[in-house]
Parts: sequence; C-alpha cells; structure tokens
Amino acid sequence: MVANQHYIVVFPDNMPLDAGAPLLCAGITVYSPLKYFGLAEPGKHIGVVGLGGLGHVAVKFAKAFGAKVTVISTSPNKMKEALEHLGADSFLASRDPQQMQAATGTLDGIIDTVSAVHPILPLVGLLKSNGKLIMVGRKTVAGSGIGGMKETQEMIDFAAKHNITADIEVISMDYVNTAMERLAKADVRYRFVIDIGNTLVATKP
Repeated sequence: MVANQHYIVVFPDNMPLDAGAPLLCAGITVYSPLKYFGLAEPGKHIGVVGLGGLGHVAVKFAKAFGAKVTVISTSPNKMKEALEHLGADSFLASRDPQQMQAATGTLDGIIDTVSAVHPILPLVGLLKSNGKLIMVGRKTVAGSGIGGMKETQEMIDFAAKHNITADIEVISMDYVNTAMERLAKADVRYRFVIDIGNTLVATKP
C-alpha cells in the first residue's frame, strides 16, 4: 500500500511487527502522559491503575524510565503477574482499605488506564503533594497550589495591565474576630483586607 510519509512510523530491526503493533495505540497512550507530565524520570514512584492492554505496557515503560512502579488493581489475583512477569515493585489491592491507607501520599504520579466507572478519590489520596493523577483517554484532572515569586510578579503586572483587582472589604485590626465569624458564615464578598497602617496610627498614644 502507499501512505503519506507523515503517518509512517519506522520500526527498528529489533522491533517485531506483531508485538510492536499494539504500541501504536496502547503504547503511545501511556508513554505520552508519562513524558508530558514529567513522570519519565529515574526515581519517580508511579502507580498504574488497571493491568490490561494499556496498564501492562505502562508498567514496562515506567520501569524502563527508571521509576519504582506500583500496580493498583481491584483483582488481587493479578499480583503475581504484576510482580513476577511485568517487574512491578509492589501491588495494591484497591478494595483493601488497609493497603490503600498504608500507601497514602507515596506516589509521584498515577496512570489510570481503567475505562469502567470507578472512584478516583482513593487514588488521589495515594499521591504526594503536587502528585499527578492522569486518566488516559479522558479530560485532565489537575491540581495547583500557588505560584513562585517570578510568576507572582508576572501575575501582578498582568492584573495591573488589565485592571484586575479583588472585590474587598477593608477592616481594622480590632474587627478581626468579627471578620472571622463572618468568614465562617461565608458572609464576605470576597476578601477582607486588614488596614494595618491606619490601625497603628489610630492606636498610637
């Protein structure tokens, strides 16, 4: 057959056509997020959810990148396959609360290959701070804490340029307790700002 060279992938001589064929779908589906989200680095601890067509390849890629790999599955009978055949470092039975609790906050990233409906909150709990949960073939679920100094300056400059400010209520220091009570009731639009300068001037002897 004749094909446009843009859509042709060259197989090296040592890549078998049969066993290599699924990599053009399952392989790139897990390889791409590992690379894109910074998880293709030695020393990372990667969780792979589901040990099927995508999951088993994800384990192989993560190990090849030098990562520690934990397979997470609802099927405990897949533990031997994960550890002995695919070379995973550990196995988590996702329906075992004790195992999941023991692994809390241990993973740098999770590649979730399961297409069936399943809870993701237990998976989020396995992540370290700034860890990434990637659900392949779906939309991205991401978290963000705060930015650094360079980005904060960039944000302030951008806000000044576009006249973006917060809607505030200015208060004095002696109003702080009341403000906290109002905050607990969500009775603020949208931020309290303490005027420390005027408070200090007003309280000078």
